[in-house]
Amino acid sequence: MDTMRERFAAVTSRLLDEDPRLALVLADIGVAGFADAARRHPERVVNVGIREQLLIGVGGGLALTGLRPVMHTFASFLVERPFEQLKLDFGHQGTGGVLVSAGASYDWPSGGFTHMAPGDVALLDTLDGWTVQVPGHPDEAETLLRQAAAAGDDKVYVRLSVQVNGAPRPVGGDGFLTLRQGRRGVVAAVGPMLDNVLAATEGLDVTVLYATTVRPFDARTLRAAAGAADAADVVLVEPYLAGTSTRFANDALADRPHRVLGLGVGRRELRRYGQLDEHLAGHGLDPQGLRARITGFLGG
Repeated sequence: MDTMRERFAAVTSRLLDEDPRLALVLADIGVAGFADAARRHPERVVNVGIREQLLIGVGGGLALTGLRPVMHTFASFLVERPFEQLKLDFGHQGTGGVLVSAGASYDWPSGGFTHMAPGDVALLDTLDGWTVQVPGHPDEAETLLRQAAAAGDDKVYVRLSVQVNGAPRPVGGDGFLTLRQGRRGVVAAVGPMLDNVLAATEGLDVTVLYATTVRPFDARTLRAAAGAADAADVVLVEPYLAGTSTRFANDALADRPHRVLGLGVGRRELRRYGQLDEHLAGHGLDPQGLRARITGFLGG
């Protein structure tokens, strides 16, 4: 199976052939995957070098000319380092574009903390109007990328990861998909956390929801699922900073008694970088860690 980044390169290269409005801006990362596209479309494939603020500034400028810019690099260099440019060149100027990140929270542990971005979605939540998509499989990534490229002048963030689920799920781009139904509570998995959540909840009488689009937050489906359970107890399992979406869940259930537990990447830095699976276990996001915390919260 190809990776999400490999699928991104292949799909975006085809979209550049098909859509004369699409442009791609890179900052050295991923350049090799777009070599053919750059030869075919030198005026719409731009590599600014290791200048991430310029990456966003050029993208915003292209958007002002009427193009649909796609900007790509590691999440820490795409959201965190050029945050002011995102706030001004897209938010304040009212332009749209597509951010496609790699690296996620800790996809490349040996790269160190500079290449980890567990706080990227929480940071984007401070800005208005961003759609945030977190695919869990390359097929889902392709669908979401195609939707984002064609999404008019919307602001879209697509968060790619090397962590993937074993099989794709239907992607509509509009919120939660119900995979299991139960009475003891609701467990919502985001993107690549799904397989671990399904393993952790095996045999438990809980509803399992799955989301690849987390902003806007699907309050309606969560309310319906919580209302069908014996208690409105909700566990959110996200592949980024723990608790990133808990306020949205609390707002969705504000008119009824409820409890929300947000699971995700902890704030404590794991300095012995190790491997991806060790980070998952270190943050309690492996099946065993998830089951212990889910059952402890729901009782039994």
